[in-house]
Amino acid sequence: MENKSTYQKVVQGIVIAIALFAVFIHVGNYTIFTLPSILFYAWHLMIGLVLIFLYNPLEKKIKKEVSPSMKTVCRVIDWILIALTIGVSLYVIINFDTYVADMQNNKLTTEIYVLGIIITILVLEGGRRTLGIVLPIVAIVAILYGLFGNLIPGLFGHRGYNLQRVILSIFSDRGVYGTPIGTSATNVYLFLLFAAYLNVSGADQIFQDIAIALAGKKRGGPAKMAVVASAFFGMISGSCVANVVSTGAFTIPLMKRNGYQPRFAGAVEAVASTGGQIMPPVMGAAAFVLADVVGVSYTEVCIAAALPAVMYFVCLFKMVDLEAIKYDLKGLPEEDIPKLSTALSKGLKLFVPLFILLFMMIALKATPMRSAIWAIASILILSLFDKENRLTVKKFVDGAVSAAHSMTSVVGACSTAGIVVAMFSMTGLGLKFSNFIVQLGGNALIPSLILSMLVCAILGMGLPTTASYIVVATAVAPALTSLGVDTLAAHLFLFYFASLSAITPPVAVASYAAAGIAQENPMKVGFTAVKIGITGFILPFAFALNNDYIIFNFDFQTLLTWVSGIVVSYALACALQGYVEGKITIFERIGYLIACGLAITPYVIPSVAGWALFGVLYGFRQIEAKKKRAAAAS
Repeated sequence: MENKSTYQKVVQGIVIAIALFAVFIHVGNYTIFTLPSILFYAWHLMIGLVLIFLYNPLEKKIKKEVSPSMKTVCRVIDWILIALTIGVSLYVIINFDTYVADMQNNKLTTEIYVLGIIITILVLEGGRRTLGIVLPIVAIVAILYGLFGNLIPGLFGHRGYNLQRVILSIFSDRGVYGTPIGTSATNVYLFLLFAAYLNVSGADQIFQDIAIALAGKKRGGPAKMAVVASAFFGMISGSCVANVVSTGAFTIPLMKRNGYQPRFAGAVEAVASTGGQIMPPVMGAAAFVLADVVGVSYTEVCIAAALPAVMYFVCLFKMVDLEAIKYDLKGLPEEDIPKLSTALSKGLKLFVPLFILLFMMIALKATPMRSAIWAIASILILSLFDKENRLTVKKFVDGAVSAAHSMTSVVGACSTAGIVVAMFSMTGLGLKFSNFIVQLGGNALIPSLILSMLVCAILGMGLPTTASYIVVATAVAPALTSLGVDTLAAHLFLFYFASLSAITPPVAVASYAAAGIAQENPMKVGFTAVKIGITGFILPFAFALNNDYIIFNFDFQTLLTWVSGIVVSYALACALQGYVEGKITIFERIGYLIACGLAITPYVIPSVAGWALFGVLYGFRQIEAKKKRAAAAS
């Protein structure tokens, strides 16, 4: 026990040292020095892989009880992998100019061939330890396709490549040092650090208090509070599963005590947490990849995602409200509600960093990296003046370690996805796949969109959003753009469905996490989540067919689109729940669906007609309910 304790202390000390070095290298690269991009990516990948092997030791992956001798063997293997990681990375770092020249000339030396094989194995093992077997298997299949694709007849065949060419592609800036890991290094880590320091400064509790104060008193208050809290927390976490386990640990039991069924309580948290990935200003890691792939600023992605995110959460909030009506659920007791003024007064260190982040990105047009660094600096400075939760050296270190831990899953996903991207690029599989979708869809947009949605659902099974998006963007996006879909709209379409794979059965990681807390069958939670998160499945089709939902000129058309968006969200919730201050008829439900169909169009007359139909249907039930309350009171 003493040896184990000593070993764990040593590992913990190494993790802290690496986490602090990660802060230095990532923040320093945008403040006091500037490294060439691939050199910076090499440092990032080395740090990430070493942390993966430290945080996910082999002995933890062996389910049965590990004997002392086997434990020693597992630890030796871990340290061999760490040593290999450092060795490969230092080769690229020390011999950077030679490495770049060899890559540019497609020159395969013995060193590059051997190190390329090693880094491929290390990345696959790192992906397995952080993500499970699905993405590594996809990467291995992609490698096998590169090697033996010449044996496949027809559209998906190619001329075939030898192992040397495959390894060269993986070890290059088209593979493990390509766009996916670059996005993780440049954008994602700094926002993970931002979220980590918000949390250690006590911002997560402030989020929770504000959510309870805003929604706790309302009917079905705990569920509404879960929606608000998850939207807030998701804005800074970007991870649906992390969101579920953090906010859900508090909100799901509270919803159950309030009278919500366990399947519904779990589904609300899963859907709200998944929505955090699409909620500006800090979206999921895949949003940063999207900005790089499309070639637009992250700010443009945030602006484009604003209305769809609002519609997603408005519909979810209304679904929760109508569920409370259905089961006559009340709000929280007065004594459990914190004062909003008190919660807001503590929120200075929360709102100032968010304001700085938004102001720099939108008003000053600063890069996301510099904006995040200034926002982090403001958190640290403000926390020094907080008497109740002052920043200490321990909290500073805890924030760095928390960001390093979050970084491992992103590095595992992005580096493994880099292998897939390299093979797609080398073999032209992405273009072949897109041509296949276009042909199967008969060159028609809507069937091709439906096929693309199904591909996202299949490829996204069990994968984190970032990895899922990278794979589908490489394989499917060209098909949509070739059919006339705007490039940003096409990638947002894929981004949404990559995100929603987290709640889509049969493999729905966010629903599974929520089901565990709710103590409910995961499939029941998953299918309920699909129902209450239905807006997320409709929205991508809306903005793929009508760019007004993501591109705003701030004119009458923008106003029309935003009003229509809110109407569609409300009408869809009413149609699905079958309640508006009471049970409604089947004809009313059909009427709400018709209102949705009219309002979602880009044309003035149908949209206004949809508003009017919704107003008549909704207003009628509100008047009826008011009369009943008046009669009951008299």
